[in-house]
Amino acid sequence: MRVLVTGSSGHLGEALVRVLRDAGDDVVGLDVLPSAWTDVVASVTDRSAVRAALAGAGAVLHTATLHKPHVGTHPRQAFVDTNVTGTLTVLEEAATAGVGRVVVTSTTSAFGRALVPAPGEPAAWVTEAVPPRVRNVYGPPRSPPRTCASSSPATPACRWWSCAPPASFPEGDDADDVRAGYDDDNVKVNELLNRRVDLADVVSAHRAAVDRAPGLGFGRYVVSATTPFRPEHLAELRTDAPAVVARLFPDAADLYDRLGWRLFPGIDRVYVNDAARADLGWTPAYDFRAALDLLARGRPPRSDLALTVGAKGYHAESTGPYTRR
Repeated sequence: MRVLVTGSSGHLGEALVRVLRDAGDDVVGLDVLPSAWTDVVASVTDRSAVRAALAGAGAVLHTATLHKPHVGTHPRQAFVDTNVTGTLTVLEEAATAGVGRVVVTSTTSAFGRALVPAPGEPAAWVTEAVPPRVRNVYGPPRSPPRTCASSSPATPACRWWSCAPPASFPEGDDADDVRAGYDDDNVKVNELLNRRVDLADVVSAHRAAVDRAPGLGFGRYVVSATTPFRPEHLAELRTDAPAVVARLFPDAADLYDRLGWRLFPGIDRVYVNDAARADLGWTPAYDFRAALDLLARGRPPRSDLALTVGAKGYHAESTGPYTRR
């Protein structure tokens, strides 16, 4: 199948191009930045470039976007141009070209303030049904309900939307106190409990979505590592997360002690991938249990694909943890 991947010079885009090409697909990469994975250097707002790149395509994987770290460096209009107008352009041109399978990668930032419970409340149980509460300019433009509502001419081509957690990239945490207080791998393994997803699992979710798209019509899914927690854990997670983890993973404490690691004292949200696993037939491979097993064998706690793609950053100039390599 011929597949257009937008954002192909980015972290997820590169991974998708690599895997799809290895699987024998005819992949066209489109990005504003040149790379070995990009065939068309253009913006997703460039309608003629998008139209040409779509020629003969049977599927589109739309990952091009400005991300949360760009909120402090880019004007609001840039988010509207790329994340709203660019997405609308891709959808409209895909519909005109008769593309039957379109996967749009969004973000759980679309849920906004709904992700942070008030003091004293249990941790948030984040499913596709959580109503969004806008927090910043990054969330709303890529929010699936808003974008789809604003692009009704393209809706017939829209077969699947992905709400992927922002905690899927290898860059350092955006909170200064977390970066200063925890080893980076410690942070990322901790987050596999409730709010992170390995790159290989994001890619496999996209491939599953393309395969299932004809029978799904429209769908919207949270794509995350499978959490070990259940709703009955939410109150205790907020006040004593290590106690819950100790009951579920009795071997974790010794391993963490050997590594000099710590669990976070509290957890404020839990992403739930039940719908994605059920509807897409998707089986993510990298969760907290898998990371513990890899660490116990002296292996990095992530997939080979994540190690191969590595960190890219978000900016060409120095911006702390977000510098592009």
